[in-house]
Amino acid sequence: MSFEQMWADLASVGRSRSSGGYFRPAFGSAERECHAWFLDQCATRGLETRTDGNGNTVAWWRPEGTGDQPGVLTGSHLDSVPDGGAYDGPLGVMSALAAIDRLRERGVAPSRPIGVAAFAEEEGSRFGLACLGSRLATGQLDPATARELRDRDGVPLPDAMAAAGLAPDLGDTSLLDGVGWFVELHVEQGRGLVDLAAPIGVASGIWPHGRYRFDFTGEANHAGTTVMDDRHDPMLSCAMTVLAANKQARLGGQRATFGRFEVTPNSTNAVPSRVTAWLDARCEDDATLAALVAEVSRLGRERAARDGTGLEVTAESVSPAVAFDPDLAARLAGDHAGPDWPVLATQAGHDAGILAGAGIPTAMLFVRNPTGISHAPAEHAEVADCLAGVDALADSLERLAG
Repeated sequence: MSFEQMWADLASVGRSRSSGGYFRPAFGSAERECHAWFLDQCATRGLETRTDGNGNTVAWWRPEGTGDQPGVLTGSHLDSVPDGGAYDGPLGVMSALAAIDRLRERGVAPSRPIGVAAFAEEEGSRFGLACLGSRLATGQLDPATARELRDRDGVPLPDAMAAAGLAPDLGDTSLLDGVGWFVELHVEQGRGLVDLAAPIGVASGIWPHGRYRFDFTGEANHAGTTVMDDRHDPMLSCAMTVLAANKQARLGGQRATFGRFEVTPNSTNAVPSRVTAWLDARCEDDATLAALVAEVSRLGRERAARDGTGLEVTAESVSPAVAFDPDLAARLAGDHAGPDWPVLATQAGHDAGILAGAGIPTAMLFVRNPTGISHAPAEHAEVADCLAGVDALADSLERLAG
């Protein structure tokens, strides 16, 4: 099946008719439909497939003679953020399947197995922890901690897995046994390749990033009868903290975003008693990230003190900086026909970063995104660039498994 046919298969799954965006939450019906499609594609290709109890799947192509050699794994994820784009995740899974097709068309006989992975809950949009599936698969998330995770409706992670037909085993790390290398292809989530006029790029590393919960507390009161000087309004404290985060990130050339809020009682005619806001912060190194969050927290507390409100800051997840194997990156960037592909850092988190943190030599390929937009319906990649990505991935797999 061609790349274009595979893309058409999933084009409508989880897509909003109004916005054109996608909502494929982890362990939900749309994500599970995509996963069933993936299993069918693997079966059609005669791949040896295994799914762990946590929703992660690895499918291996083991040509005769590959034996017990460490394998080369590729792939990505199938879940999305709310109203997300079509390419973030699925592009890497489809390109991996298409790359195996391309290698077979070329008559390549790899000396090592080649696998395709589909990891669960990469976005962290349901349970608040990015790369949840790959963290479990590599043993980088304590099972007891995972067991306590809840979605916004209060559903525990094991219950959500069970409702999706899985048999949760939060301590199972056997799925990645035998993986010697990992190469993830992903749509670029920015304009780096557009500015460099290159269809394909190679990642040097991932900026450290974290998600932090800011709990502002105040005093509920009447919106009309309470004079402004008598208010203890946590919304005001929150708003000023959002502005402070924006300013601090701009001054340092970093990233800070408040994108999710919960308000109590959430009434038009009442001063709120509580505002919870989530900060997504990303910086060029770990020390800068810690300093940025500390400064935003300090400014938020200072403002809360002036407003007569309270502020508690909780780090919900923090991922350190990732430096991909430089020799592997250089090899993929230059060991092919034509000019070298550019090597650039990414500010977005990926399963590749988790596998690299587990000690697996890892690389990433990026496909140009002409809009530069991601996590939104306008995310895009031209078919010609997608096909160039398939060729680039096939070439990389052939070199590593040859």
